Amino acid sequence: MSDVATLIAGLGDIPVETDRALVRQKSRDFFWYSPVLKRQLDKLSAEAVVSPRNEKELARVLAAAVAERVPVTPRGAGTGNYGQAMPLRGGIVLDLSGLDAVLWTKPGAVRAQCGAKLIDIDAATRAEVGAELRFHPSTRRTATIGGFIAGGSSGIGSCTWGILREPGNILGLRLMTMEASPRVLELRGPDIQKANHAYGTNGIITEVEMPLSPAWDWVDVIAGFDDLASAARFADGFTRQDGIAKKLVSVIAAPIAQRHFKALDGLLPEGKAIVLLMVAEPFLEFLPGLLEAEGGVELHRVPTEDAPVPLYEHSWNHTTLQVLKTDRSVTYLQTLFPAPDHLAKVAAMDAVFGDEVPMHLEFVKLGGEVCCFGLQLVRFSTEARLAEIIETHEAAGCPIFNPHAFTLEEGGMKKVDTLQLAFKREADPHGLLNPGKMLAWDNPGWTPREQVHLFETRG
Repeated sequence: MSDVATLIAGLGDIPVETDRALVRQKSRDFFWYSPVLKRQLDKLSAEAVVSPRNEKELARVLAAAVAERVPVTPRGAGTGNYGQAMPLRGGIVLDLSGLDAVLWTKPGAVRAQCGAKLIDIDAATRAEVGAELRFHPSTRRTATIGGFIAGGSSGIGSCTWGILREPGNILGLRLMTMEASPRVLELRGPDIQKANHAYGTNGIITEVEMPLSPAWDWVDVIAGFDDLASAARFADGFTRQDGIAKKLVSVIAAPIAQRHFKALDGLLPEGKAIVLLMVAEPFLEFLPGLLEAEGGVELHRVPTEDAPVPLYEHSWNHTTLQVLKTDRSVTYLQTLFPAPDHLAKVAAMDAVFGDEVPMHLEFVKLGGEVCCFGLQLVRFSTEARLAEIIETHEAAGCPIFNPHAFTLEEGGMKKVDTLQLAFKREADPHGLLNPGKMLAWDNPGWTPREQVHLFETRG
């Protein structure tokens, strides 16, 4: 009997799926955005999916996995793009979608189990206290709060509130350790960073406590500009308007939206760079003057809740998804254009690459400063050319958070997170949680200079 079979035999009535096709389906996320990750990860699958319904069952699963030394890959809704939920070393996928309760709501804060969908959390908080989560990914309608914290970093709302790592954007995490007798820990304050954006490598998040912001009646607005530079200047200035409640400021170069945003057919003039906005209804009267200053024209508006496909599903990582629906030859980057000369850096990279790397910008607050993330499309040719494009950006002072790498270090800050590594030694001493995703666990002396080049074939 295999280790996984022995584990399953001891789980009693905890739901387990072993059908190969269904297990493969639950062993995948949206890694295929990247042709590099598709080559590396496409054939991977767990041996079973285990779906605990409460913390007591979760503890039984983790204890059994430790006893049998079975790798465990946690999963929410599987909406990530970077292979975070891909089981590199087999074992089981831990489906946490059954832990989906909104536990309590009060003015200013909400606490929910990890499997609660973001859209359901917002519905509960709007009904109970007239508030909503500060920000969410473009996958709001399907993503879970635990998956967002474990694998996300920013999103719709970051133009006002910054990113998840900034103090105050997560209030508390409850997690379970991967030990023979699993412990339950509550992380608060600076300790939250031990498990925030750690891909579930050092503890299973079971509950999340998040701050809330006012639940405005949001309105989707599309504006058109004659060129990318004008659109970017408007977006930068609009993000700085602290008196205007806003949730989305996205810039899309022509002709991306005109060719690929099928839900917006007929709304977008040819040749126009567009800006996607979510603005609270009382502040819309300030828009005409701000648009006019940069030569912008309003093209469309509709209440967000009335839109068949809301604008946030054309922004952030969904921009790439919308394009992939009609052109599977493209991929994308994730770039920081840092303040204070972010607009100059955008212009420089646009001049270098042009239509090979069409611009898509998300304007955000980062450490209190306005800047932008580029989620540019890339007209993919070869992995070697993709590496050149990345290297050119980084040489120009535009760091790449590499969406073509599945490890924390390569895809993030390109350094070892010593806080998260130390916590993994405490919470997962056998290295069974999402193994292979934290390079520093397998090689504590890892540095960027020692890494296997991203585009070399791994064994």
